[in-house]
Amino acid sequence: MTAPVRLALVGDYCSAAIAHQSIPPSVELAAASLNLPVTAEWLPTESITNSAVLKRFDAIWVVPGSPYQNDHGAFLAITYARENNVPFLGSCGGFQYAMVEYARNVMGWADAAHAETDSEGRLVIIPLSCSLVEKTGDIVIGKSTVIAHAYGKLSTYEGYHCNFGVNPDFIAELENFPLRISAWDREGDVRGIELPDHRYFVATLFQSERAALRKEVSPLVVELIKATQG
Repeated sequence: MTAPVRLALVGDYCSAAIAHQSIPPSVELAAASLNLPVTAEWLPTESITNSAVLKRFDAIWVVPGSPYQNDHGAFLAITYARENNVPFLGSCGGFQYAMVEYARNVMGWADAAHAETDSEGRLVIIPLSCSLVEKTGDIVIGKSTVIAHAYGKLSTYEGYHCNFGVNPDFIAELENFPLRISAWDREGDVRGIELPDHRYFVATLFQSERAALRKEVSPLVVELIKATQG
């Protein structure tokens, strides 16, 4: 019998959060579509004080809910997944923190910061000009990207719950780095990124897991679980 895929849900569970309500069924739907057993375990950020706790998982999903109770734990999970080629998905807050982690630890911006929690430094994540709390919108997906492969098309329509996004001034700095911007909204603002040479490293500002509330699979969750088999 196939051993279950062990998935870490890194974040601080809140029963009132719509994204958190949708995550368990999104995992169940994805697992069923792949005919794979999956064990998903909530991993509070306060429990992540070093990488040892992460080693027993086959994939890591940093879920919405920033600021986290222990930001260091969230960043540690992202770094661990990126450096060890562990399949990774970040949504909403997970996307924002993945951008800051990359700026700090790959681009060498030790002062890279998030406007929700930091008042100084180079702000990689800043307030959105218009809130996306409980909003939906069109997503344009780049050709030949991991996200395009997951969806099987170059556009989708997704939901959000956020007030922060990528600083446009930061985007040009990414051109000389492997991190690829692979999804945008209709106005051209960044909505998804990926690491092309990684086993699976995808993060989106939108919450694809909300598809489960419509009894539909999230292609990104499907690909996260599938990546553990390669």
